[in-house]
Amino acid sequence: MALADALRRHDPSIGITALGTERGLETRLVPERGYQLELIPAVPLPRKPTPELITVPGRLRGTVRAAQEIIERVKADAVVGFGGYVAMPAYLAAKRAGVPIVVHEANARPGLANKIGARYSDFVAVSTPDSKLRDSRYIGIPLRRTIATLDRNAVRPEARHYFGLDQRLPTLLVSGGSQGARRLNETIQAIAPRLQQYGVQVLHAVGPKNELPRIDDIPGMPPYRAVPYLDRMDLAYAAADLMLCRAGAMTVAELAAVGLPACFVPLPIGNGEQRLNAQPMVKAGGGLLVDDAELTPDWVLSNVLPVLTDPQRLWDMSRAAAEFGRRDADDLLVGMVYEAIDAARGGRRRG
Repeated sequence: MALADALRRHDPSIGITALGTERGLETRLVPERGYQLELIPAVPLPRKPTPELITVPGRLRGTVRAAQEIIERVKADAVVGFGGYVAMPAYLAAKRAGVPIVVHEANARPGLANKIGARYSDFVAVSTPDSKLRDSRYIGIPLRRTIATLDRNAVRPEARHYFGLDQRLPTLLVSGGSQGARRLNETIQAIAPRLQQYGVQVLHAVGPKNELPRIDDIPGMPPYRAVPYLDRMDLAYAAADLMLCRAGAMTVAELAAVGLPACFVPLPIGNGEQRLNAQPMVKAGGGLLVDDAELTPDWVLSNVLPVLTDPQRLWDMSRAAAEFGRRDADDLLVGMVYEAIDAARGGRRRG
């Protein structure tokens, strides 16, 4: 959606069609943003080469035909894929239709769809300099404009007022993502009173399906604000001095872009991509990294509290995060789309 918005800023008359499946969030999000949505059947892909991989071509055949019909009907000049169920058939359909392909990989460890898509394209963008996709360009991740243009220092007074936080106190933002994370929730609820005793206030998004913690407001103590969900992440980032969070690719990209240091707790399942996502920002000095099993109240007291109570260290980490961050990935990706179209029209597209 950030790329679609950027394309419309460059050319309000451009036609944009999103491909999706009926099981995805796109069935709600795409129409809400005013873009055309076309649905194709979902074909789950194995994350790694396995014997199941040999069954993929047969299962993909009908989906590729459906995607190709859409590509030809809307007269697409380019297909841009971000991986996942929809990307693989879209890449194969675009190749059959002779339409140029642009690939964007958000994670440090690319998925199967983008590995294959990258073979058919000279225009491959990645979100991290540590990406394993060859011949790719590091541009970052296209971000929402409210995040990409955020000035945390300028917005901080408004943000802290919005959440009912003290304007002067160091602030820890905690979120395990849109659904929350039990390990983060349990740890921060256990340690919150100690953090308050040290003069730290907490803004905690527990997840919409999780129970809000019982909070005893003690006069004179720093606030502990627990909410089900944060619908204004721009204000949450502006209010905070440090974030405790998972390490999804989008989260890492947003924090780096706005210069908010973080303590990353990678999700302990999957193929380890969240740890890889966080490592470049941590290496740059903009964050801390801890395994899920090692996140305990004692660890927070020993590692997070000293950062929150040291203004110079917070400033240094914020600067390091901002220097690693990319705010212009949407415009850079728009440029790649036009490059791919121009190259195809000039007969230089890869066969």
